[in-house]
Amino acid sequence: MSEKAFQFKEFSIEQDRCAMKIGTDGVLLGAWASLEQQPDSILDIGTGTGLIALMLAQRSPALLIDALEIDEDAYEQAVENFEQSNWGDRLFCYHAAFDEFVEEMQDEEDKYELIISNPPFYEPPLTPPMSENSISSARQNARFYDALPFSELIGGVSKLLHPQGEFNTIIPHKEETGFIALASKFGLFPKQITRVRGTRSSEIKRSLLNFTFNKTSIEESELIIEISRHNYTDAYKKLVKDFYLKL
Repeated sequence: MSEKAFQFKEFSIEQDRCAMKIGTDGVLLGAWASLEQQPDSILDIGTGTGLIALMLAQRSPALLIDALEIDEDAYEQAVENFEQSNWGDRLFCYHAAFDEFVEEMQDEEDKYELIISNPPFYEPPLTPPMSENSISSARQNARFYDALPFSELIGGVSKLLHPQGEFNTIIPHKEETGFIALASKFGLFPKQITRVRGTRSSEIKRSLLNFTFNKTSIEESELIIEISRHNYTDAYKKLVKDFYLKL
C-alpha cells in the first residue's frame, strides 16, 4: 500500500492516478444510501477510485456490485482497489462511457435494484480533507457537469433501474429543485431527501436524494457535519463511524 493510500476501517483506497480524490461527498453518499430494500444488484455510475462501490460492499451482502468508469487511469485503479479488498469476488468495473453502457445494457431482463452516483459537478468541498493523504487542493477535486449531464444520468438510470429499485445521488443543493423536476419527466420521484450543511450557521450545500418509480410521501431531514473545525456532530459520526478510522 502506498503512502498516498486512504485507509478506511475495512478497506484502503489507492488514489494517486485518479483526478477525483476521496472527498466528503462520496463518503456521505456511500454511508447514506438506502439499503432498506436489501438489493441483490447494485450499479455505481462514475466510480472513480471505487470508493462508493466498496462502501456498499461493506454494508450490503449484494452478490452483484457493478461499477462504471470512463477514465482509463481511474478504471484501472478502481479495479486494483476492488481486487485488494475483501469483496473482490462481488465487485466488477466496466470501462465505458455511460451512454455506451446504457445502450448495451438497457434491454437486459435483469435490472439493477440499486443505482448510485456521485455525479460530476464543480463545487467547493463541504469540509477540508480528513487526512493529509487525501485531497491536497480544491483544484484536484474539480468535477465538471459536462462530463455527465444530469439529463443523461437520469435518463440512463430510468432505463437500467428495476421497477421496484431505488436511485441515490448527491448534488449541489442549488440544483435540487431542477433535478427533481427533471427526474419526474423520466418517472422517478423523490422518496427521501437529506440536506447537508457544513456547520449549523452555514448555508445548505448538498442534497442527498433517493428516488423510486413510485410516488410517495417524501421523508425530509437535515444533516450538519461539524460543530467546529474537526469537531463533528453526533449525527455525522453515527453515519460514517463504520468507515473513518478516527471516528
